[in-house]
Amino acid sequence: MPDRAPQPVDRQLPTDEARDLISLVRDIAQREIAPKAAEEEDAGRFPRDVFTLLSESGLLGLPYDSEYGGGEQPYEVYLQVLEELAAVRLTVGLGVSVHTLASYALATYGSKQQQVEHLPAMLGGGLLGAYCLSEPASGSDAASLRTKAVRDGDDWVITGTKAWITHGGIADFYTVMARTGEDGPRGISAFLVPADAAGLSAAAPEKKMGMKGSPTAQVHFDGVRVGDERRIGEEGQGFAIALSALDSGRLGIAACAIGVAQAALDEAVTYATERRQFGKPIADFQGLRFMLADMATQIEAGRALYLAAARLRDAGRPFAKQAAMAKLHCTDAAMKVTTDAVQVLGGYGYTADFPAERYMREAKVLQIVEGTNQIQRMVIARHLAGPEGR
Repeated sequence: MPDRAPQPVDRQLPTDEARDLISLVRDIAQREIAPKAAEEEDAGRFPRDVFTLLSESGLLGLPYDSEYGGGEQPYEVYLQVLEELAAVRLTVGLGVSVHTLASYALATYGSKQQQVEHLPAMLGGGLLGAYCLSEPASGSDAASLRTKAVRDGDDWVITGTKAWITHGGIADFYTVMARTGEDGPRGISAFLVPADAAGLSAAAPEKKMGMKGSPTAQVHFDGVRVGDERRIGEEGQGFAIALSALDSGRLGIAACAIGVAQAALDEAVTYATERRQFGKPIADFQGLRFMLADMATQIEAGRALYLAAARLRDAGRPFAKQAAMAKLHCTDAAMKVTTDAVQVLGGYGYTADFPAERYMREAKVLQIVEGTNQIQRMVIARHLAGPEGR
């Protein structure tokens, strides 16, 4: 029933340039990403050619300064680009978000000399980044990380293992948090480490429930030597840099979650208007209509929440609480919406012949990455009631 087929999201965009940007993203998504998404995910193939195209198209540095090759777009626009990409293939949308996260430290805290030397290649030179904070024994408790960077003349020697690293083993650069001083958050510094540094290696990618096309791996640093000119910010500032990056990164995860949820809703609507039982489309049955209505409402609420947080960020106002709320709500909504989409399709939803089951598997990880949703609740509660144990 073409008149009831899903339409592209009607977006509120601040400029004509932003509208043209969304049109470009939709064209690339439908022409270059969508046709191979299911096959490549099933085969576990990472679409490096797509990321090269995105870089050439100016889409890997959207929120950063045009002086260094960025798009100088507000987060309000950048996040909607992520949503469009994630709706077609989460490996791509989340990959762009992670690359943006990996570039954040240098773009925000780096010296002018560091930015001039490195940012153009990172933002538009075809490079791909990874963000290294988590470790095998320090996930949610990131301040207890054990990877060490020891001063040796004008160099730092980094030793340790990072875990759950998106793009681990295929990235061109790693933004690494390592301990340079005392225990706790004040003894951590940030470094920009090239992938070809001697002593840097990656383990085999994890075998995951979803996002099989996006490699997640441990990254080992065995006496990796980098010059002090690759230290970002001040010594001991690394944990503050990491948390600041995650505030923005959580908005990227929220936008990706809404993209996946929107794709699942579109699939459910299409199926429900075409599938006939008892002589009429199943979309005519009230129970199913109410499911679709609830799915759409959760998506709209999530989109409004992440955009409200983005606009606070764009205005230079505090947004950490709203970012945690957006990440929490949007990823929980994505899990619920994708589960309901499988239910709408019934037995077909449980097969790989339709994308609903892939959306459901992919949505799960979004409740975990860049701070579990339990951690988001802790962050929100701290803003409301102050720190625990006062």
